[in-house]
Amino acid sequence: MSGLPSNVRVSQHPCLRAKLSKLRSRSTNPQDVKTLVHEISLILACDALASNVQTVDGSKDHTPIGVEYTTTTTAPQDICIVPILRSGLAMVEATQSVLPNSVPVHHLGMYREQTTLAPVEYYNNLPQCGPGAAASSLAIVVDPVIATGGTCLAAIQTLREWGAKKIIVLSVIGAVEGVRKAAEEWPEGTELWIAGIDERLTPKGMLEPGLGDIGDRLFLTVGK
Repeated sequence: MSGLPSNVRVSQHPCLRAKLSKLRSRSTNPQDVKTLVHEISLILACDALASNVQTVDGSKDHTPIGVEYTTTTTAPQDICIVPILRSGLAMVEATQSVLPNSVPVHHLGMYREQTTLAPVEYYNNLPQCGPGAAASSLAIVVDPVIATGGTCLAAIQTLREWGAKKIIVLSVIGAVEGVRKAAEEWPEGTELWIAGIDERLTPKGMLEPGLGDIGDRLFLTVGK
């Protein structure tokens, strides 16, 4: 999409766009909401990781008929997934399944203050980096919605300060201004991969037409 920074990738995958259209509908039941978020995340993760990991030779192994071969693995190997609580949890399994090996999952809890819409961090379980330990080379942030961009920007700041060398953000949908704001925070170290873009935000910071409150839809807390 024109007008977005060069480190933003908006998918043009036809199947993904059709799934996003289904996810927008208020008639889509909670189980299908969960399934659609999973499937969209799977496509996004495949695209993003194809551009950010490389294949390297591993150890020797043998096929069932006894022929020796060199295994294939990926680099970097020090990857982590960082879901933004709570709705980011719905994207973890799909992202993990694309990777050849299980990787750590570090959680960040953030919410928007109702009056200012500014992000407030209430939980952070990133491991401390001391002697002999280092941050992940590649951190994959998963959060279904980028609205004002404040939460995504705050997560990028936190991971950069932690020591991540590269950050990939996977999101189902984002508002133009919010996506631009997040992408410009650390352009040389961050890529945003998004299924769809909306042009507008409501005064309450909701995307229009958007997906509604995706966390409420995922966890059956609508109207709480």
